[in-house]
Amino acid sequence: MTFLERLDLSIPLIQAPMAGTSTPEMAAQVSNAGALGSIAVGATDAAGAREMIAEVRARTARPFNVNLFVHAAPVADAGREAAWSEWLRPLFAEFGAEPPAQLRSIYRSLLEDHEMLSLLVGEAPPVVSFHFGLPSGEAIRALRERGVVLLASATSLDEARAAAAAGIDVVVAQGIEAGGHRGMFDPAGPDAQLGTMALTRLLVREGLLPVVAAGGIMDGAGIAAALDLGAVAAQMGTAFVGCPESAADDAYRAALAGAGAYHTTLTPLISGRPARALANRFTALAGNPPLPDYPIAYDAGKALNAAAKARGEYGFGAQWAGQGAPLARAMPAAQLVEVLRQELAMYRK
Repeated sequence: MTFLERLDLSIPLIQAPMAGTSTPEMAAQVSNAGALGSIAVGATDAAGAREMIAEVRARTARPFNVNLFVHAAPVADAGREAAWSEWLRPLFAEFGAEPPAQLRSIYRSLLEDHEMLSLLVGEAPPVVSFHFGLPSGEAIRALRERGVVLLASATSLDEARAAAAAGIDVVVAQGIEAGGHRGMFDPAGPDAQLGTMALTRLLVREGLLPVVAAGGIMDGAGIAAALDLGAVAAQMGTAFVGCPESAADDAYRAALAGAGAYHTTLTPLISGRPARALANRFTALAGNPPLPDYPIAYDAGKALNAAAKARGEYGFGAQWAGQGAPLARAMPAAQLVEVLRQELAMYRK
């Protein structure tokens, strides 16, 4: 049975899980339209994830995806964290605020969150996907026994090999064009920065797992290109940010629709891990001291953004976007899926 058949998808499309941006309403609308909708629960706890899953299920009877962060536990370093806060202090002062007195690790990895794993096994959503790494073998076995389809992001052939060896069902080939956080298992390690086309083709040729192409894909032509490379589907995130069901704020939407969409940049400054965003005041900072580990650095980044927004400055938000951002179209999620379906049919005649 193919990936599309197993999930009863009428279009080879996954709406990317985007923590803080994708919503249960968006996921349900996408799934109801025949694609695979996704929610991202890495930024919440088990109770929050339970509510999000319940909301999706209340809105659709079709398959959907629940995404988790699987990053290595951050190593606290009081000196580095204090130096980072002090370096940001003048920016906080610009908005009449102080940096946090102590930076916290704001997101728990699935590797440490036993309550989240228990919830996932109990709820058994149709699809569970992983970003930043792979869960334990025990977790994978428990989810597979519940019939859950497992996806994992990979930015390299080695990461894809690890996913296949661990028992993952489908690998998401995340090219350097992709918006949001790079899915590298080890952010301190080398990054070949492979583009979506090259990475997808490498993984398809390797034949380890079905491949979903992700990064820079914004329309039916892009989906068709991914399929021509041998991918079973395309994953699109930036394309859905402008949908009314998205949780993106007005400043994010305006930036995505403006000239800034032509200028995305890869930066670790906002969160402590490399991520592609629309260029803004935060991404333009330079001369910084060593960053705290992700997600400890993100605690400061979120606090700075909150202080700036309170004074009407929106240049410090995490406005994640891929290199295809200028191709974004603002329309309801279900309508976008239908437009993509029509475009794909045109290019796959």
